[in-house]
Amino acid sequence: MKTLTAPSLSRATLDRIAPELRPAVDPRQLRPRIVHFGLGAFHRAHQAVYTENAAARGGEPWGIVAVAPNSTRVVKAMRAQDCLYSVTERHPATTATRAVGSIVDALGLRPDAERVDDLLADPDVTVLTLTITENGHYRRPGTGELDTGAPLIAADLAARRTADITTVVGRLAAGLAARMRVNGAPISVVSCDNMAANGAALGTVVRGFVEASSWPDRRAVLDWLATSVAFPATIVDRIVPATTDADRAAACSALGVRDEVAVVGEPYRQWVLEDSFAGPRPPWELDGALFVPDVGPYQLTKLRLLNGSHSAMAYLGAAAGCATIADVMATGWGERLVRALGAELAPTLPADGPNPATYTDDLVERFRNPGMRHLLRQIGSDGSRKIPERWFGALRSLRAAAAATPTLELALAAWANATRPAGGEQLFGTTDPAAAELAACWHETSDHEDTIRRLLSVLGAADLAGDGALVSGTAARLPALRAGRVEI
Repeated sequence: MKTLTAPSLSRATLDRIAPELRPAVDPRQLRPRIVHFGLGAFHRAHQAVYTENAAARGGEPWGIVAVAPNSTRVVKAMRAQDCLYSVTERHPATTATRAVGSIVDALGLRPDAERVDDLLADPDVTVLTLTITENGHYRRPGTGELDTGAPLIAADLAARRTADITTVVGRLAAGLAARMRVNGAPISVVSCDNMAANGAALGTVVRGFVEASSWPDRRAVLDWLATSVAFPATIVDRIVPATTDADRAAACSALGVRDEVAVVGEPYRQWVLEDSFAGPRPPWELDGALFVPDVGPYQLTKLRLLNGSHSAMAYLGAAAGCATIADVMATGWGERLVRALGAELAPTLPADGPNPATYTDDLVERFRNPGMRHLLRQIGSDGSRKIPERWFGALRSLRAAAAATPTLELALAAWANATRPAGGEQLFGTTDPAAAELAACWHETSDHEDTIRRLLSVLGAADLAGDGALVSGTAARLPALRAGRVEI
């Protein structure tokens, strides 16, 4: 009943919250100095938290205006609460909830087009951040260039008004061009999406949009981008599962007010940024962010150890009937899998990155947290896009060095097993843009080795498909997995 009768979280109800649970800064003292594209739970549990703590510790009024590219539902919900919300950290035995106030406004990309354009040209706004997922970049597979043939990109290039542009890439390019024409103030554009070399990737598609545009001054815009706009690479890390009704009820109980946009996350969070900004930025390092000359070693370690383990656990766990990462860690083989994969991948990691053994120890503790219901179905979806980046580079390095790859072969077999069609979808309910092509690999042959070769070819890994020992080692794992047995 408390949830039903409690007042909503807002600036007017902040005094109802215990002082230690209120925002670290008074949101009324913040100014719009960051624009963020992507108003999802991850941003609210990660960059917005770092920014609030940096503003509190540094004494500068760094406020965020968050822009939702598509859905207006979250915009309305945030506005109804004066853009205040709560973050609950799920520790193994307890939870900790507090309100966050670093987001000072919420906008929709198209409904609030004029306001968005004004902010992108505002010299007080010196940082743009983005969480738009890899799909939102419209990159051509293999080249990373902007896919100008994608229908939405093509429509944006043909748009007569900025307000008619619907993609973040197009709107960002047009907004930066407008900034150059108005004042030319330097700005940093910070991708927080989980992609290798995300800064360079974002810069490439933004420049590609400008080059493909019909703007008379597009050459001047490109020259200005080269001198006044930075695209630093970053690594972000925090597990942020979907918020449930039970989570919202728990947040209400902790705060004494109702929060319809509450988010939850694990205690761990990390932000590594390339130290190459074009202008002023928040002192995120005051809250533990790490600024380095090159994020590559950190990126590769996270990609192969954390993301690689996640994918392996998703497919092996599904075969064994598990639902979450914590369920996998509660089995007799979960920890063995993470440690075996870490040891196998360690030789492929750069010496100037995090220590692989220490990083693996941390992963075991994070994955064990029973408070985190990180769903295997969610992690295992879009495997055709994820596992080439997470596993194939390491596989190629290890196979070239004649090193044994039993754990990666087991993981690859588990992915193959999960691509089997069942009732019109994939076996364990995962989704994948290549699902139909992957399913066809099972229909076209009954020979397991041939199936593995076909699946790898669909993923563009003809070289791995031609590795007879890898294919046979992977195929040999399939019978046990189909019986629900994980043998490490």
